[in-house]
Amino acid sequence: MRFRPLIVSSIVLALLSASVPAFADDPTPTPTPSQSKLEEGLALDGDTTRAIVELTDAAQHEPVAGAAAAQSVDVLLQPQSQPFMVVEGTAEELARLAEDPRVTSIHRDRTYAPAEVGSNITQIGADKAHEKNFTGAGQNVVILDTGIDRDHPYFAGRLAGEACFSAVESGVESLCPNGQPQQTGEGAADATTAKCLSGGVNLCEHGTHVAGIAAGSGGVAPGAGIIAVQVFSRVNDEDICMGESSCLLAFESSLRLAMDYVTTLTQPIAAVNLSLGGALSETDCDATEEGAVFKPKIDALLAKGIATVVAAGNEFFEGASYPACVSSAVAVGANDGADAIADFSNRGSLVDFFAPGVDIQSSVPDNQMAVHSGTSMATPHVAGALALMKAASPQTPIADLINTLKTTGRPYQYEANGAQVTTPRLDVGAALAGTATQPPISQAPTAGPGPDPTDGSGPTPQPDPTDERDPAPVPTSSATPVPLPTVTVTVTVTPTPAPSAAAVCTRGTAGARMTAGKWAVEIHRSSGTIPDNTLNCYLKLIGKASKVFPELTKASSLGKAYRVLKGTKTTRDKLDGALLTAWLNWAHGTNGTTVLTAAEKVRLSGSASKAALKKATKNVLRSL
Repeated sequence: MRFRPLIVSSIVLALLSASVPAFADDPTPTPTPSQSKLEEGLALDGDTTRAIVELTDAAQHEPVAGAAAAQSVDVLLQPQSQPFMVVEGTAEELARLAEDPRVTSIHRDRTYAPAEVGSNITQIGADKAHEKNFTGAGQNVVILDTGIDRDHPYFAGRLAGEACFSAVESGVESLCPNGQPQQTGEGAADATTAKCLSGGVNLCEHGTHVAGIAAGSGGVAPGAGIIAVQVFSRVNDEDICMGESSCLLAFESSLRLAMDYVTTLTQPIAAVNLSLGGALSETDCDATEEGAVFKPKIDALLAKGIATVVAAGNEFFEGASYPACVSSAVAVGANDGADAIADFSNRGSLVDFFAPGVDIQSSVPDNQMAVHSGTSMATPHVAGALALMKAASPQTPIADLINTLKTTGRPYQYEANGAQVTTPRLDVGAALAGTATQPPISQAPTAGPGPDPTDGSGPTPQPDPTDERDPAPVPTSSATPVPLPTVTVTVTVTPTPAPSAAAVCTRGTAGARMTAGKWAVEIHRSSGTIPDNTLNCYLKLIGKASKVFPELTKASSLGKAYRVLKGTKTTRDKLDGALLTAWLNWAHGTNGTTVLTAAEKVRLSGSASKAALKKATKNVLRSL
């Protein structure tokens, strides 16, 4: 089974239908109506794929499930109140299922990863709000994440609800304590279960850290309640997990069910926090297939007075990741303690706020504390701030509270996508005090933490058939946990110094294009100048931005990527090598993906002729 961990951006999706040139020598047949219902490249590698089947209405579950079973398609999930179901099948099986008139479309059950993780309260004025007794009491913040350490002292008994929506299939395990795809009630979002542990590491740390920033006892809204919803699944696949034996991903189906669940809750809720993200978009993504799935969910929450606050992403990109790119979401980038945009943070007109996201200390499982960085950490600052605002003025529409935060924030002025942009840095103290617009801070261009420029010169290495090459670890969100301050009988508090945060995986800034041969030199063992952890970071970002990698070529490790770059046996091999070269250049800091997305459409077509593949390869090589 193969699935694409992340989704293409809205600009990519827009181009897929319009940017591919017509090939006079490509006698591709016109798709049948059933084929037009299928996502491009679905199960193209011959394996089975987990897919969402959209139905004409929720009443069609039983007849369509019966038809699917008759065609050997496994039905994995049937949410009876929703007009979709989740199945697993081959391309041929899914194509036959698409012929059913009760099926409107079939696409991958997309997945989302936690946004990467690396005095914040004072910087946003939350300390001034607390002094005036604005603590968020009477409001709740929903954390859709990796669960929570339920008895962590940082939460002081303010856990107001729990639920779990966690997809399962072969190689993918539920993180719900009951082992099922769904669980609600006490204990449902427990982040300390055995399934959360791998090699002595708690994979579910992220949600506890995020919850602590939003509403921990030292967080933005220390009086607010926390509703923890586990939306991730444990994936045990080294290809998908970039060389790690296990990792966590949130399936689209889990997110959809979780967001619908939140709309049924009766507690007063200020915000839903989504510190996760998919592919990248330079423009608002409402009209894309994926955006069209999430916008109604976000709008339904907004209609109930609940803001959906989403991490903008850590790719040093002028845009935002899905679903932060949805216009009605509140997209959050990260700044540092010096009031500068964090070098890893996405930015631009899609970003609604910047908030502290560098070296943020918060709670982690086993009653400990840790320091992390990322837009994951910035997002709960805004969610917590909305809890403070709504508790102070519960009758004010949430859209007005968001606007107040925007108009009273500290304006950051900078250039993105060739235009001047102004984005407010969160200042909830100023918002609650009714402070007038603050003077702006001009942001000088910053360089992301990519490698130094290199021409990649050197001999072209020969392939090593035995070289599976275990890559060096990608920069991760884990930092060594720090014990909570120790209180002695004399009430003397001795805090342990916090560790430095791990680096955030982001695009480089070299902006130098290199050929496939030069990239092969870099990727081959010890022959290049770019560090292995940077190269692995690049592969991770490519998997996020591309539809082809790593799903079709499985180029998720350096050894496998090397073989793709050197592959020349078939026409498809040559296109794969050209595409990977171009995507590596993009990850290294060059801009422009229009040619790549057009070529990927050809690669994903099961009926593309050799002439079409050759022409796509030539177009990509011209762009290098």
